[in-house]
Order: sequence, then structure tokens, then C-alpha cells
Amino acid sequence: MVAKAKKKKKRVSSKKKSKSVKASKAKSTKTKKVTAKKTSKAKSAKTAQKTKTAKTTKKTTTTKRTKTTKMKMVYYFGAGKAEGHKEDKYLLGGKGKGLADMTHAKIPVPPGFTITTDVCREYYDNNMQAPDGLDDQIKKAMTKLEKDTGMKFGDPENPLLVSVRSGAAFSMPGMMDTVLNLGLNAETLKGLIKKTDNERFGYDNYRRFIAMFGNVVLGIDKDIFEDVITRKKKQRKIRQDTSLSVDDFKSIIKSFKRIVKDKSGEEFPEDPWQQLEMSRDAVFRSWNNPRAITYRKLNELPGDLGTAVNIQTMVYGNMGDTSATGVGFTRNPASGDKEFYGEYLTNAQGEDVVAGTRTPKPIVELKKEMPSVYKQLVDITGKLEKFYKDVQDFEFTIQEGKLYMLQTRAGKRTTPAAVKIAVDMVGEKLIKKEEALMRIMPKDLDQLLHPRIDPKAKYDVVATGLTASPGAACGKVIFTADQAVEANENGEKVILVRTETNPDDIHGMFAAEGILTSRGGMTSHAAVVARGMGKPCVAGCEDVRVYESQRQFSIGTLIVKEGDMITINGTTGEVMLGQIPTIEPELTGEFGEFMKWADEYRSIGVRTNADTPNDAATARKFGAEGIGLCRTEHMFFAEDRLAVVQQMILADTTAERQAALDKLMPFQKSDFVGIFKAMEGLPVTIRTLDPPLHEFLPNADEVKAKIKKLVDDGADEEKIGKQEKILARIQDLHEQNPMLGHRGCRLGITFPEITEMQVRAIIKAACELSKKGKKVYPEIMIPLVGNVKELENQKEVVVRVAEEVIRKMKAKVQYKVGTMIEVPRAALTADEVASQADFFSFGTNDLTQMTMGFSRDDAGKFLRYYIDKGIFVKDPFVSLDQDGVGQLVQMGTEKGRSVNEDLKVGICGEHGGDPASIEFCYKTGLNYVSCSPFRVPIARLSAAQAVIKEKQEKQKTGKSYTTA
Repeated sequence: MVAKAKKKKKRVSSKKKSKSVKASKAKSTKTKKVTAKKTSKAKSAKTAQKTKTAKTTKKTTTTKRTKTTKMKMVYYFGAGKAEGHKEDKYLLGGKGKGLADMTHAKIPVPPGFTITTDVCREYYDNNMQAPDGLDDQIKKAMTKLEKDTGMKFGDPENPLLVSVRSGAAFSMPGMMDTVLNLGLNAETLKGLIKKTDNERFGYDNYRRFIAMFGNVVLGIDKDIFEDVITRKKKQRKIRQDTSLSVDDFKSIIKSFKRIVKDKSGEEFPEDPWQQLEMSRDAVFRSWNNPRAITYRKLNELPGDLGTAVNIQTMVYGNMGDTSATGVGFTRNPASGDKEFYGEYLTNAQGEDVVAGTRTPKPIVELKKEMPSVYKQLVDITGKLEKFYKDVQDFEFTIQEGKLYMLQTRAGKRTTPAAVKIAVDMVGEKLIKKEEALMRIMPKDLDQLLHPRIDPKAKYDVVATGLTASPGAACGKVIFTADQAVEANENGEKVILVRTETNPDDIHGMFAAEGILTSRGGMTSHAAVVARGMGKPCVAGCEDVRVYESQRQFSIGTLIVKEGDMITINGTTGEVMLGQIPTIEPELTGEFGEFMKWADEYRSIGVRTNADTPNDAATARKFGAEGIGLCRTEHMFFAEDRLAVVQQMILADTTAERQAALDKLMPFQKSDFVGIFKAMEGLPVTIRTLDPPLHEFLPNADEVKAKIKKLVDDGADEEKIGKQEKILARIQDLHEQNPMLGHRGCRLGITFPEITEMQVRAIIKAACELSKKGKKVYPEIMIPLVGNVKELENQKEVVVRVAEEVIRKMKAKVQYKVGTMIEVPRAALTADEVASQADFFSFGTNDLTQMTMGFSRDDAGKFLRYYIDKGIFVKDPFVSLDQDGVGQLVQMGTEKGRSVNEDLKVGICGEHGGDPASIEFCYKTGLNYVSCSPFRVPIARLSAAQAVIKEKQEKQKTGKSYTTA
């Protein structure tokens, strides 16, 4: 999707623009207060402070202004006409495109205009200054808006008020900024009151505007403003904002203006044009605020697209009981059910619904309160869904009985809901299977593996809230986002408990297992973001009273403190004390149908990396078509075997070593019998021993401490001598760089009896099952080969032992011998290596390590800096370095098949479960990828999407991108 976006608009992929946006990141993420001051001074050059501010600007900036006067930067929509309805969302942003489309379709939309994403990028190119010509285009659009509305911007008698909203090409709910009621000042307030004959309404809007402007534009903490309101309600002994009087608002406004002066050093701006310019620039800056950057990283969205700015006539849901505001979805975003879904509040503005400050009502209740408006809303949103062929997330306002649509966009939804909706829409003939498959991001399938509460478990429910995002989660109670991140980094599972979440909590929400809030509804920030992340969430749990400063919450007389364990069930809205047992979900129904479609399209196989029968069975349940990597060394670490392994390592003679190996062989055979049974009828690739032997011995310092204690306790010489022998062997096996040392095939060449034992166990297990009528296909893989003669040596051992066992057991077993390509030299000489191999499997973990010169155990300490500075787009151990390591994969495949055209080639590193790497493997012509059991569905969908992308590319260019 990202690649498509970049191709569609050349301006999006401009290296210069990308560089400038990224280079401005540091500047844009300074405190809003500082930036706002500078912006305010620069912009007020056009007002009363012109001379003073102009001097300041000359001293502090040397701005190169680009010649953009002729470029169309503003697109108007209103009076049933939309200049931008033929443009795309990459220019107008998703919100701007939706407003243009709705206006063109004669849907009631408050008129306004959109400043393009091009301007945002120019803003960053121009040292955080708006380009030349923009102000003139805005004024022309404002003149049109005044004509269409019959009001005038800044006019004391008949004031036009507007909202200023962000709108990126991809939905980023709550991550960027909005300002409402812009244009209000002491004079226009009088005009608004006179015009509406509603003094309370006027002052309510003014206090909202000052607080929002102070927070968004001037960078003042919104809690400071909220505290003023909380104190006033406490003083008046009232609970709801709707109970505040005109005198209350007047007092609050005075306090708000005093806060602005104290915190920003300037008076609250009275000039509506200055307010507009400052708000516009604040929205541009919000593209690179910390939460927006975090959101893009989490969702793998490009950072160089920029945001549009939408300036739109205000309509009011807070004009009394015939007015309302709400948000909704054309289908249930949590379950995918085809039902009208949403919430609203009467006598409220939009932020009241999503902020969680009031608990809204289900949208179905609107049918009783305003039946005709409800019918109109259902009709409009139904048409929008059919037009866009996707679930719509919409915002609306009802002003004195008249409906206005403020937004429509593709709705964020949980992955279970996304799968159900995609399958249902294919059944409804709205979309085709290909489009359904492309709608789900492969990595999001992980959400389908969320556990649920075990139906057999007994537990007491202590509170119930809204079913905001499904799934069960257990963890320790944590009250701040930063604490959640810290706990996660320490390996702890936590539940983030908040009165209500806000966009600044996104990093903590990502780190937490689940989220619990005491306020907010089904469309609150917590609910929307949790659904997008696939995190269980219970929202609006009003019985919960959160006391963040005391690090505890209460439910009646029950006190739950930070660190206490709780369980939440986002599917039912229940909250329980302690850790309640959970079970894995059944992956059937719509998911089964969806994955069947994926299998119809993909051509590359999907195997699993599994070392136990249980892992193998799990992977097969998820659709694995065999095992691509079974690591035999993991079996050696079992408690009943480690002592025997150590006995083998400590052996002084071949006979002693063989005796230990003879003890290990039955254990290994038993393991392979279990794995072959779980994968009956499918190939199982088993890697011979790979890690250096010292990994099976205790830590040297621990042995030294044990010796000292034995000596201090006066233990007998035999016990001390035994430990000294272990220490001596540890020291003997010590290597400066063990990952490049005595491991893999090098062990088998030095100690062929190890390879012999493992092959004997594998083939004996296969023969035993074969004689019982089971179909078994073992593939024996030699690791770390860099020279064909290494493979020749180990292959001789494998074939000799295998044939001997098969002959003795009088069984029929087909087996293959291949190698891992993980040493760069093996890829470079793959034509030689292939002469001795039935198959190649690229071990891209080690291949990445050796090609890039990074230790995978240590590189994590600095790779994040490489990513932050744009040196790498992704961690090369997570997503394959296609330009470097990828060349070796391509070369190895091509050279290998030049000698053996039937050579089977796969990949078994961590990259086998990464969507981008899987697409690369498909393009390179590999036969299969292998990944961990829980990533098998991800790999299956990624493989299908690779085929569909190729088809789409071919339709565009007439060329296929597959190289083999």
C-alpha cells in the first residue's frame, strides 16, 4: 500500500522532501510551547506587533522561500461543488478527500477548504514557514466560504467560526491536532450570543476554544485547563459540564486567559486571522509530534507524506436538546457484525464524545430521540459504504435538528472484525477475493491468536465496563504509559489503568497487555486505538475510580494497588482480580474461509520452525506444510538429558564420548518419533547439531564458586576434582568469537560420532513409523557449510549411517540431504555446493550476521539509532536486507539451480515470518519459507499478497517482477 502511494504521486517520494521532513523532525518535536512562541511572533508580523516581530524573525531565521505562488494549494468544497473530488487522498488527505466526495454527492457537509499535503512538505522544506502564495489562496477560499454561509470571518455582528483539523492520507486517529470554534474573541463572542440568543452557548464555545488553542497551538498542558473546570464543578457541587452556568464560564474564561499569559508569555491572540495562521501551522507541526511518529512506526507508515489541513465552517451540537454530536461505524468495528454502530451526546461538541469526559449514548437511542435524523444518517452512511466498498468511520453533528456530516473514512477495526467484514463483503459482492486478501495487513493476523477466558475457569467479576476491544489479558496494574513501557522492557506483563487515555499514551498502550479505563465509550480514544493494536480493552468502567497520584483504583470498598494482578475480558467487558486461566481461540469460521482464499492464491510453500511435537502440532493447525527447521540442540537442554550431554563433552576418549552418545540416542529418537507423527505426510527438515559445545556447560564463574565452596566445606577430592575437570573443559572450549568458531558442520567433522548418533536417531524413528504405515519424509540438513568439501564429508556420514539403519530395520524410507546457506562463501560457491545437496535452506539469521558484520546478540544496542537516523529502514535481523544479504540469496538460488534444476530452496531464519521478506522470497523464486508456528498464518497471507501484487504490477506495466 505504501509503495503504491509513493508511485501514485511523485511529489510524495521526492528524496529532497523526505529528507527535509525527517531533518525537521527534531525541531518539530521540541516543546509545543517554544515552537508556538516562535510561530506566534513570526505570524504576528502581519498584525499590530509587525515591526517588533519582523526584527525578531530576521535575527532568528534565514528562510529560503520557494516560488509556489502558481501551485494550487487550497481546494474548496461547498454549495454542492468540490474542487478536489477528482484528486486523491495523497494530496487532500483522507479527511479532505472524504469531504470533497461527500460534497460532490450532495451530502450535507459544512463548507470549507483543504490545504494540501504538498503545503505541509513545503512547510518543512521552508524551515517551518508557510510557502509564498498560501495566504492569498486561503483568503480567496475564505471569501467563497463567507459567500456560501452568509457570515464573515472576524465580523463582530455575524461571525463565521471554523474548525481546523488535520488529515493524513492514512488514518491516524487522535495522533494529530484539531482546533474548534476558531474566530472567537471578545467582540465576535458578542455577535455569536446576539445571533443565537444563547448566552450560555456562546461562553461555552469560547472557553472550549481558549483551552484547545492553548493546548494545541501554545503547547500548554490540557490538564491545567481541565483542573480549573474540575475545581469549579467541585465548588458548585455539580458533576457534569452541562450544569455549569454563564457566570461559571465567565470565571473559567478569565482563569484560562491568565493561564495562557503565564505559560506562553503572551496575551491570548484576539485577531482571527492570526489565530487561523497559528492553528494551521500547529497542525502542520503535529505531523511530527512524538505520538504521530510513534504511531507511524508502529503501523509502518511512511514519514514523508505530510498532513493536509481542513478548515471548515463550525456547526454546533451544543445548542440544546435538539442538537447532538456523534461518531459511528457502518459495521461493528470490534466484531465485524453488520450493525449500525456508534455513540452520540446531546448538547455537546465532538471532542466530548471521543475524549471520554462524558459517557455517550449508543447510537440506536438516537432513533427514539430524533427518528427522522436517525433515518437520514443510516441512509447516508449506507450509501457511503457502498460507494467506498468498505466500512466507514463517520462523524456527524446535529444542529437544531439538521444533520451535517463532518467526516467519513475507512474505519479502524480489530483483525477478527476485518476478516469477517472482508469475507462478508465478498459474499455481498461488494468486493472480490483479491481485494479482501489485500485489506488485511499480514502482521495483524497475530491479533486472531489472542487468548480468551477458559469457560471452565471459576472467577468473580468485580466490575463491568464496555466491550471496547475483544480478547482477554492478564497483568500487573500500572497507571502511567511510561511505567507500562518500563515494565514491558523488564519482561513484565501489565494492564494500563487510566481514567481515560489520550493520544500521548500510545507508547504505553502498545507496551501493555490490555487497557482498562473508567471513562469513555466505544468510540473513545482508548477503544479506537486498542482495536487498531489488537489489544483487549474495557472502557467506560464507571465503577472504577482511578487515583493515579496514590497509585491505586477503587471499586466500591475494594482497593486495587499498583502491581496487583488483574484480568480483563474485552469481549465481555468484565474485570476480575488475579490471573484467570485462558485458552487459545479456535481459528475457524470466517478466518478459515479467508485463509483458504490465501492458499488458493499463493504459490510459495509455508513451513514452520518447530523443535517439539507440541510446536509441530500447533503449526500444522495453523496451516504449516511441513517443518523447515527442527533444531536438535534444543532437545539437549532438557533436564534429564543435559547431564548426559555434559558427559559426552567431558569425555577424554572417543569410546567415552560414544558411550554418552549411546545414552542420548534413545532420547533423540523418541523426540523425532513425536515430531514425525505430528507432521505425518509432510517433510521434516532436521538440522544436525549447530551451537558450540560450551553452551551446554555451566558458566565458568558458577563452577569456580562451586569449587571454592567445596574447598571451604572440606569436601573430598573426588568431588572437587570433578568440578575442576568441568572448569578445565570450559576453559579449553572457550572461544573469542564462538559464533564463528567450532560449531555446525565443524563439530561433525571433528567428532563424526555426534553426526552418526543424530542420523541414527532420525532414521530409526522414520523406519519405526514407516513400518507402521506412517508416511515420513525426513530431510537432514548440515549447518554452517562454507565449502563443498565440508558437505561432502558430512553427507558421507549421513548416507552411510542412514543406509545401514534402513537395511537393518528392513524398512522403506525416502530421505534427503541438504545444507543451510548461512556462510557468505556458500552462496558465492552455491554451484559447487549444490552438486552435493538435495536442497538449500537459507539461514538468514547467520547470513545477515556474517554479511553485515553485526553480532546479532549485540547489535540491538545500537541498531535503533541506525533506524532513527534513517541509515536503516528496519532492523536487518527482523526484515531481510534485500539490497545486500538479498543479493546472496538470489545468487545462491540461481547458482544452485544452474547445477541442479530440481534443487529445492527455502528460508528458515526469522525472516521467514516477515511479510516484506516473504515477498522477496517469492520474487526470488524460493520454494518455501519457514517461520515460528504462530507466524504461519502471517506467512500464508503474505505469500498470497505477493502473488496479487505481482498480478497488479503486471496489469500496470505488462511485466512480472518475479526473477525465477
